[in-house]
Parts: sequence; C-alpha cells; structure tokens
Amino acid sequence: MTASPNAAVPLTVLSEEEEMFREAVRAFAAERVRPLSHQMDEAGALDPSLIRPCFELGLMGIEIPEALGGAGGTFFLSVLAVETLSQVDASAAILVDVQNTLVNNCLLRWANDEQRQRYLPRLAGEWVGAYALSEPGAGSDAFGLETRAERRGDRWVLNGRKMWITNGAEASLYVVFANVDPAQGYKGITAFLVERTFPGFAVGKKENKLGIRASSTTELILDGCEVPAANVLGEVGKGYKVSIETLNEGRIGIGAQMIGVAAGALAAATAYGKERKQFGKPIVDFQGVQFQLAQAATELEAARLMVYNAARLKDAGQPFTQQAAMAKLFSSQVAERVTSLCVELLGGYGYTREYPVEKFYRDAKIGTIYEGTSNMQLQTIAKLLLK
Repeated sequence: MTASPNAAVPLTVLSEEEEMFREAVRAFAAERVRPLSHQMDEAGALDPSLIRPCFELGLMGIEIPEALGGAGGTFFLSVLAVETLSQVDASAAILVDVQNTLVNNCLLRWANDEQRQRYLPRLAGEWVGAYALSEPGAGSDAFGLETRAERRGDRWVLNGRKMWITNGAEASLYVVFANVDPAQGYKGITAFLVERTFPGFAVGKKENKLGIRASSTTELILDGCEVPAANVLGEVGKGYKVSIETLNEGRIGIGAQMIGVAAGALAAATAYGKERKQFGKPIVDFQGVQFQLAQAATELEAARLMVYNAARLKDAGQPFTQQAAMAKLFSSQVAERVTSLCVELLGGYGYTREYPVEKFYRDAKIGTIYEGTSNMQLQTIAKLLLK
C-alpha cells in the first residue's frame, strides 16, 4: 500500500530547498564559526570577520522579499539557520536570530512602505539590527517603561536607558520602545526606528556574562535622542501590540537556539563516550550511559518537534502563540538537562574549557530567561488554556 499523494509531510522532513539551505549553514558553521568559537568565548566578543559572510550567505535577511534585497524565504528557514548555528556556537546564532525573528519580522509586519524601502535593503545587506524593549526596572514587567518620548515639531525626543540589548554593540538600527503618555499606561507605548548615528543616542556598558559571551549585550543611552516623526513604527500608542506580537515569533527563535545547543552538546558527549574507555570498554557500552543518552535524545526530539510545529504554524498563517510559548518553555528546560548531563558524562574533562560541553552548558542557561522567562511562558500558556 502506497502513501496518498495528499498525505501530510512529517514535521522533520525538509523540502529540497530547506535541506540545501541547512547544509549551506552547516558548512559555514563548521568552516568559519567553529575555529573561532573558543577564542570568541574567551574574549567575550564576536569576531567581526563573521558578520559580512552572514550577510553574503543571506542569513541576515531570510524573510525579506527579494525585491528589497533579501532571500525571500520562510520563517522556518530562520529557525533552521538558528538551530544549525547553535549546534556550533550559540552567540553566532543569536546574531542571526535577533536580526530575523525580531527586527526584520517587526518591520515586515509594522513598517509602512517608505520605511520598508528605506531600511529592509540595509538590514538584508549591511546593517545589524537590535530590539530594545527591556530596561533596568522593566524586565518581565515589560510595559513598566520609564523611557519617555516627547513630540517636538517634526521629531520625537527620547530620554531613558535600555538594558540587556542583544546585538547592541554591532547594530546600526534599533527598534526602541518608549512611552509618549505615561498617564495612558501601556497605551502610551510607541515603537521607534532609531539609527545609531541619531543625535543623543549612545551605546553604553557591555555586560560580562556567564554564557553566550561573544554575543554583545549592552546598555543603550537615550539622552535627548532626536528621532524623525517618520520613524514611528506602527501607530503612536500601539507599541505594546508591536512588542507582544514580535516576541511571540521571537520565542520560536529561542526554542531553535536551545535545541541546537542541546544537539551540539549531545553529539560531543556521544562522540567522547565512544572513545573514552573505563573498565576495558567504551563508556557507551554501559547500559547506564546508554539509557542516559536515550533519555536525552528523546527529550531533544520532543523539543525539536514543538519548535518545528510552532514555526510551521506561523508560516501557515495559523494561531501559534500558545505553541510558541510551549516550545520556548520546554526546549529551554531540555537544553539545561541535556547539557548538564553531557558535562557529567565527560567527568572531569567536561568541567574544563578544553572540551566544548561546558560552553554548551553555560550557553543553555539564558534560554529560561530572555525574551520572556519560563514563568512568563507558563503565564501565557495558562491564559490561553483558560480563555
């Protein structure tokens, strides 16, 4: 009996285009990123030589239409890129992740025609982007913004500070959220497109982090920052909607990062286990180790299915908010468990920087924190369940 020609394609079966794209990213990660990964982690900075190739490969404008200089691809291709890069280096993956799932997505959905024409070709070809929502006192309470925007003639003047901004050091364009009328609460929040060269804008302190060390996480300082009125993204007072809907998609990107990190660690630990001998045989020959690897692989596969499903739903134009939150929640939990196990399987070697698993372990932790903590994902899931 043969399968029906109308049978649904399994989630993990890739089209020819998707497979070719993943192989191109895999080759780039192996040949260009892997040799620099340890050095970048030690230095706490992304090697500038990697940024131009990311643009040349089309990794920085995956969903941007070809007419605007992009690859004209799908959201799922962005997920594949992030997952594949994360198997080698999560910091390099985050550069691509934020660019596609947050910044580009935000402009594709909310920018007007003039803004798209002005910025999307640059984001596809040369400009790194950053997404600036968080503040010192506004993390999970993202709408408790203290950054203010005041209209003065044909421009807005922004004052405040942003914290924990990924790609902050490399970016040329920032999606910045500020409140134009605090009396209206979250209904005063507005999104602005801020160029690095605008008067009154500066990049502040760069954080020294536990993991994803090569990915820049910076403070942004807005001291009388002058933004043309034409750079309001979406409508005045609709910034809360812009931010929520963009983060829904960003969560899938974080899920892709986490399954990549877990897969990279598991591959390294499995390879080590085949070579490491104790009591006269490779440690993978012991049933206790086999069961641990089997459990880790099972959880990783479940997380991958959740991430792929959320991405496919998004591309299909179907509701995906609950699936995105679940995918981020579960994949970040799995990444913590799997990378921790991999450190243990390598024993003392796993605890040293000579082997890659300790870096995967450190890189995994951020998954439960940024773009919405695990508790915030649970809150989102519960709201939708009880709606």
